[in-house]
Amino acid sequence: MREELTRLGVRELRTSDEVDEVLEADGDTLVVVNSVCGCAARNARPAVAMAMGHGVQPDQVVTVFAGQDVEATARARQYFTGVRPSSPSIALLSNGELQFMLERHQIEGREAHQIAADITRAYDEFCATA
Repeated sequence: MREELTRLGVRELRTSDEVDEVLEADGDTLVVVNSVCGCAARNARPAVAMAMGHGVQPDQVVTVFAGQDVEATARARQYFTGVRPSSPSIALLSNGELQFMLERHQIEGREAHQIAADITRAYDEFCATA
């Protein structure tokens, strides 16, 4: 389940220090809160893979694993201001500020290509295109 994202080049964050280092850096970062549930496997992870092929990309794509890397996941969720914890979830931050969020209820029951379209629309809207 971890390798579905890391083999795509998604960086895994396993400690709160790693989360802070990445999310406090300048630039755009997609954060995938991974999980063992079926909607992560069937919808979220495939959607992230599809979005990796889009012409506009964030500076970084990272993941934390809910239920396994508890400290890192809790710290990442602190950056998701105004959003209740859910997993899986997908967040786009710019310079540490939440710009876009897909919560579990927006992932579950939808097709991966629909979720990928939401992600790529967020890339087009919020990611710098130099």
